[in-house]
Amino acid sequence: MNKESPKYLRTSLAAAMTLGLKNGRFYRNAQLPCINLLLTYNSGCAGNCGYCGLSMRRPGTYKDKSFIRVEWPIYKLTELMKRISESDGKVKRICVSMITNKRAIKDTSEITKTLRQNLDIPVSLLISPTILDKNDLYEFRKNGADMIGIAIDCATPCLFEKIRGKKVSGPHKWEQYWKCYEDALEIFGRRNVGAHLIVGLGETEKEMIETIQRAYTMGGSTHLFSFFPEPDSSLSKHPQPPIGQYRRVQLARFLIDEGISSFEDFSFNTNGKLTGFGMTDEALSKIIKSGKPFMTSGCPGRDGEVACNRPYANCLPGPEIRNYPFYPEKEDIEKIDVELEK
Repeated sequence: MNKESPKYLRTSLAAAMTLGLKNGRFYRNAQLPCINLLLTYNSGCAGNCGYCGLSMRRPGTYKDKSFIRVEWPIYKLTELMKRISESDGKVKRICVSMITNKRAIKDTSEITKTLRQNLDIPVSLLISPTILDKNDLYEFRKNGADMIGIAIDCATPCLFEKIRGKKVSGPHKWEQYWKCYEDALEIFGRRNVGAHLIVGLGETEKEMIETIQRAYTMGGSTHLFSFFPEPDSSLSKHPQPPIGQYRRVQLARFLIDEGISSFEDFSFNTNGKLTGFGMTDEALSKIIKSGKPFMTSGCPGRDGEVACNRPYANCLPGPEIRNYPFYPEKEDIEKIDVELEK
């Protein structure tokens, strides 16, 4: 049987567990309030991004490829909607992710419209700028999407070119991604567009934080990820960023996106390491103890709380949590305090 979008979609293993389609338990009883859906085609994605499990260069057929290191089983859209409607309010948001395949433009609009006509749940789109123009964004908005994510991923144009662009025979262009980000802000409004950024692809802390500030100054926010190598991808041997690096960038992102501080307030050493946050130790300690900077950053539900919390998407379930999908507890904060100094 030909299981392709728009009738069929992949969903993350975590979402399948939330909907009762797969058995399993979340470490520390984490909950997933956002159902992540991924368009799927036998012809796959045209991208060759060095870190991505769906890359054309990765061995195997597209239908057998994983994404962010977990299984993404395929289900009928009608079955997914039925399960969501029966979830007793557990689902606060749905995120539909495109791939770089021209069929995805029309199908994303159709899927969004179907979801909004049948479910009273907000819909975000993680879009593919390479195949879109401004009219497509208007169409997505018309069909019911209220928030947009754009996976810029790399903090600098040089890294983007090296990992996603011409140097890996990829179709993506740095300038095109930022132009799409700008257009999406115009159409969907301030703070309704998020830039996905991956820490640990070779950038300095200063370069990453400067890019986070750029996204915020333009009117959006940042959804932050820690690099987590995908087996058989071009970057499968590339290490995760040191935990100290990730914790400092998480804290800086929170201060920027909450309008508390800015890139200009921070200080860095000659290697681009963040050494100061431009505020008193007392004020900073209060923010750290809240635990909020170290929780997953993503699209919220209608209650204003992050719905797209992606449990353990960039770390293994266990004590080395990178993005907390729940409020960190006292012991977690004590551990984070130590990690910030590493």
